Amino acid sequence: MNVALALIGGLLLFVLVVQDAFEVMLLPRRVKRRWRLTGIYFHVTWMLWRRFAVVTPAGARRERFLSIYGPSSMMLLFSLWATSLIAAFGLLQWVAQQSTGLPPASNLGEQIYMSGVTFFTLGFGDVVPHAPAARGLAVFEAGSGFGLIAVVIGYLPVLYQLFSRREAHVIQLDARAGSPPTAAGMLRRHAESSGLDKLDELLRAWEVWGAELLESHLSYPMLAYYRSQHDDQSWLGALAAVMDTCALILIGVEDIQPLQARMTFAMLRQVIIEIARSFRVSALKAVDQPRLAPGDFPKMISYLEEAGLVWNGGERASETLAAVRATYEPQLQGLGDYLLIPLPGWLADDSADHWERGPRGIIARRLIEGLAAGNISSDTTNSRPSGRTWTRRLRDRIR
Repeated sequence: MNVALALIGGLLLFVLVVQDAFEVMLLPRRVKRRWRLTGIYFHVTWMLWRRFAVVTPAGARRERFLSIYGPSSMMLLFSLWATSLIAAFGLLQWVAQQSTGLPPASNLGEQIYMSGVTFFTLGFGDVVPHAPAARGLAVFEAGSGFGLIAVVIGYLPVLYQLFSRREAHVIQLDARAGSPPTAAGMLRRHAESSGLDKLDELLRAWEVWGAELLESHLSYPMLAYYRSQHDDQSWLGALAAVMDTCALILIGVEDIQPLQARMTFAMLRQVIIEIARSFRVSALKAVDQPRLAPGDFPKMISYLEEAGLVWNGGERASETLAAVRATYEPQLQGLGDYLLIPLPGWLADDSADHWERGPRGIIARRLIEGLAAGNISSDTTNSRPSGRTWTRRLRDRIR
């Protein structure tokens, strides 16, 4: 091998890997450079992983397969960094040995082996550097390897904390908006419990959530590939449900002030635009199954009015909603298609929430609903049994 080519190749590989690792783990902002080593890595590996995933029918099996990609891609990325640095230092060690003018103590393969032993600070001693430059390079490599391992160890908890903070809000929508969450479900549940005034607090929390999500997912884009705990929950689906809710409030929900809905809508739309730009995802112009079919709008309004919600959207509310949806749904659907994350519709379905599942889940739901609506008083639960037990009478009452 030519000494000049080995020197240039080793230096170039070292600079590329160190720059990439610095931008991924230490630089707290988005990197706008088009050609980036990590960006190419995630694009290629995700496209391959995605190709295998789309062969599997949508459902739990596909979600399990997709959930593996996030953490496994990070482990592979760390391994690629370490392997590339070992190769770079191996080339430089070989150049340093050649520059002495003496017969080389070992060939390139042995120098790469010594580089790996030095990088992980093993120190077997079977191959050692002889030239002064090679000895200094070995010390520098040992420090670089130790530093990379230390940064990786500190980096992984940061990813987990950001993921956990993101998912905590997603999980909270289970009782507030259903699973999967929907705008109709969120508004109806708050209206039934006379809690529409609490929606401002909820939307304020989601405005803060959106700001945190934007900062974390632009600095650490790989978080977008991490899936939620349940197959019918996702950060993108939750974001869609909250934006849908804001749109309905702005158009025609009479009992809620529009200011907070406007602020939250603006924040979450910025999240969609910036993350789609980060992944270079284009808006979808057409979808096979629209989230809100043309004939479903009157059903949704009737569904909300049955819960006591006052709708005052006017005769052209459907057209207004379609115009608002056009400002964010194509970008949402583009991200959902790229990440293979199904988006919830607007209408609530009959599926049970996660907290309602398990033993006596239906009884728990009906009991809580009855207590919240005032249909079951504490006298019922505190009365002494006569004939049938109070639990049996209570169970009969809430059926």
